[in-house]
Amino acid sequence: MTKLNSWGGQATLSIGHMAGMIDLAALPLWVGSLMKFYGLSAPQAGLTVTMFLASVVVSSSIFAPLFTRLNHRVFACLGYCVAACAFLVASWQPISPESLTVFLGVHAIAGLGTGAALSVTHGAIGRTSNPHRLFGLANVAMAILAIIMFAALPGIIASFGGRVIFQAFAITMTLGAVVALLFFPAVPAAGANAPGMGAAVLRQPFPKAAWFTIGTIVCIALNQAMIFSFVERIGDAHNFGEGVVQNVLIVTGFVNLIPGILAAVLQKRLKPVNVGTAGPILQALFAISLTGATSFAFFAVPAALYVALVIFTHTFMFGLLTQVDSSGRAVAATPAMMMAGSAAGPALGGFVVAMLGYPGLGWAVAVISAIAVTCMLLTRRQLGRVLSQPVAAAATA
Repeated sequence: MTKLNSWGGQATLSIGHMAGMIDLAALPLWVGSLMKFYGLSAPQAGLTVTMFLASVVVSSSIFAPLFTRLNHRVFACLGYCVAACAFLVASWQPISPESLTVFLGVHAIAGLGTGAALSVTHGAIGRTSNPHRLFGLANVAMAILAIIMFAALPGIIASFGGRVIFQAFAITMTLGAVVALLFFPAVPAAGANAPGMGAAVLRQPFPKAAWFTIGTIVCIALNQAMIFSFVERIGDAHNFGEGVVQNVLIVTGFVNLIPGILAAVLQKRLKPVNVGTAGPILQALFAISLTGATSFAFFAVPAALYVALVIFTHTFMFGLLTQVDSSGRAVAATPAMMMAGSAAGPALGGFVVAMLGYPGLGWAVAVISAIAVTCMLLTRRQLGRVLSQPVAAAATA
């Protein structure tokens, strides 16, 4: 049996995170393929991806509270298997707008499977000796997946059609299923790694600081999904050239190797609440720049850094949640909170584009960023009120 804090256990959880968070790695290709090859409109393409993400939210919301009662190995394997089969069915559909109805159904099924598997994966990460560091390093695996997809898939898709994107998703989910079946680590019983945490702690009300932190996470995920879903289309609308935009996406994959490692290195040097405040502000500035870019540099630089900013910020928010909520309930629901924002992003972004054009996305992100900053300031206030408590003091350190 693989041990939770062993190299093999952490590598397994990183691969599971990579597979489950595939939307962060592939949103531009996903939405772009639906629009370009299947003839879907921006709202239709956004709604299709949103169906997947919304189902992840539903699934995670159901299974996260059951984390301590589940067979983690079997549950993760079956979840990724369901997602792989659903994406395989999607790849069999005709390349035409008439596939939309089926797409909505299979994306929902894929999301349910992914959410279930990802909940036990993130729950297990939250039970490791250093969740912040492992979550940061797990994002390196996701960046590697993004590099492979951005480097290889555009050419293959151009040659063989839009169905390739779903075949790639099916392969990725299959990898997650096989690795989970063979190597998913054993998670100690609740309280085994946290002396003094008993049933009374598990029955405590959910901390207000955790709720506000979750609000920030939802907002940054929403911003990321709104912008990154349409990065490829934005570059095309600015006439920067399809090849040049694809190169930006490849660079994005390499840039995404950095934030997870950087977040792990800076864990003790930066306060999570400060990172959670600065992240949304930079999101707004980046979004306004790339959506209204008059030159290639103002598009390429923020586009290449956008996902990296989310990874860096979310890693600190994940670590903060493990400290303000000692029961572990919050981190087990990470897929729900992250995907709640991501789920609304593609559809909301599509409708904003339809009504206001691509520049409207930048201003929509600015509004949502203001909400995220407000949530984080409220988190700071809540932590300040209970500063004398050891957990809260550690969270602000």
